[in-house]
Amino acid sequence: MSCCEHDSNGHNGNGHHHDEHDIHHYDTNEVFPRQSLWHKEVFSREAWVAPRRGQKNVSQMHYARKGLITEEMKFVAEREQLTPEFVRSEIASGRMIIPANINHISLRPTGIGINTKCKINANIGNSAVTSNVAKELDKLKRAVKFGADTCMDLSTGGSINEIRQAIVDASPVPIGTVPIYQAVQKVAKPEDLTADLLFEVIEYQAKQGVDYVTVHCGVLLQHLPLTAKRITGIVSRGGSIHAAWMAVHHKQNPLYEQFDRLLEICKRYDLTLSLGDGLRPGCLADANDEAQFAELKTLGELTLRAWEQDVQVMIEGPGHVPFHLVAYNVERQIKECHGAPFYVLGPLVTDVAPGYDHITSAIGATAAGTAGAALLCYVTPKEHLGLPNEDDVHQGVIAYKIAAHASDVARNRPGARDWDDELSRARYAFDWKKQFALAMDPETAQAMHDETLPAEYFKSAEFCSMCGPKFCSMHLNRVVEQYNAENAPKETLTTTAK
Repeated sequence: MSCCEHDSNGHNGNGHHHDEHDIHHYDTNEVFPRQSLWHKEVFSREAWVAPRRGQKNVSQMHYARKGLITEEMKFVAEREQLTPEFVRSEIASGRMIIPANINHISLRPTGIGINTKCKINANIGNSAVTSNVAKELDKLKRAVKFGADTCMDLSTGGSINEIRQAIVDASPVPIGTVPIYQAVQKVAKPEDLTADLLFEVIEYQAKQGVDYVTVHCGVLLQHLPLTAKRITGIVSRGGSIHAAWMAVHHKQNPLYEQFDRLLEICKRYDLTLSLGDGLRPGCLADANDEAQFAELKTLGELTLRAWEQDVQVMIEGPGHVPFHLVAYNVERQIKECHGAPFYVLGPLVTDVAPGYDHITSAIGATAAGTAGAALLCYVTPKEHLGLPNEDDVHQGVIAYKIAAHASDVARNRPGARDWDDELSRARYAFDWKKQFALAMDPETAQAMHDETLPAEYFKSAEFCSMCGPKFCSMHLNRVVEQYNAENAPKETLTTTAK
């Protein structure tokens, strides 16, 4: 466990989830643990944020550093089973963020940091080829239902403003975007972008209620030659757009040069910066190269500049890293970026499994979360192949909920393993209905069981179709239990009875 990880007072790292409008966030907490924060009535933060409107800086970090505990901090504290003062102190230090734009009224605040439960993000959004508002809302619903803690709208096709507003209005979880995608749509070629246009788009999205934005401020002109020997070059869409612009104009990244202008927007709306890894490696061979770490160093410098103005920050991390180097990447980020929360894409630990990259990346994500990454960006089976549909979103979210939960167990976050133990007891008791209810994906678990044993009788049977009644080890162990009970020393039986 990290020296800065909060583990006192028996705090349980398990978060609680919710219902919001017509979006159901499947909640294992409806069964376990049995006390849930989430209720079925419509939720609104309007009363919380109304007194803040018009203030020069409305960020959670600003209030935390003034010693004030906001309603959002209280909400996160209860959800994470931490004290409000501890949450405030973590936000003040920069180790925790609460992405909570004052215009995202339906948001149920989420804490992201090394001392909270490990969170996951699901990417949705249309492309120039396919998708529409209804489809994107379906993806949002599916992602939230199965446990996405945040969602990013990465739309690059038509009706971007309409889709984004619909997503923000419907979403109970923080919404992020990559503003340069929309800015590029407004010009004929990427090199036609201007700083004014980019900042105009960022502020427009902030007004809509976007909670955090990925901005590739750390991709600098002097970094471009460092990518020359890569196999896959610059794979970040935002990073490549900035790089192409700088290569044509021979000028520095405007987001870097005018970073203070960006911070002013953030302060007005409590817009969290997700400092993008525009030079992240796109294959194992490119991992841990000079370009990646040069950008990381720049992001560490920008983190301090943002904190000087009380702006919340998290840092995005690499997408393809050999398994044995994952922990090193997290540890280096924590050091270079002064403990700011680390938001990692995967990483994929092998490049040879297109169609299964939700698995290759969940392996890396588990290692990253165990090492201290705070937010895991999911990867779907469609990675590198096409635009994810609702089923792909489902598969990606479940893979990453597994990774995040495994990380919580590995980091010994208090209470994290209680869920596992409860399901194991139900399994040993052949309580099939409770097993289904406790499962991360109850519908799939029950469907797989019922595929061969659909009758109600088999919901209490002491076997499944894998072993049948004669070969079920747990059923046979009843005989061992009886033997142990009959042959246990008397003092043991007395102690057990007590």
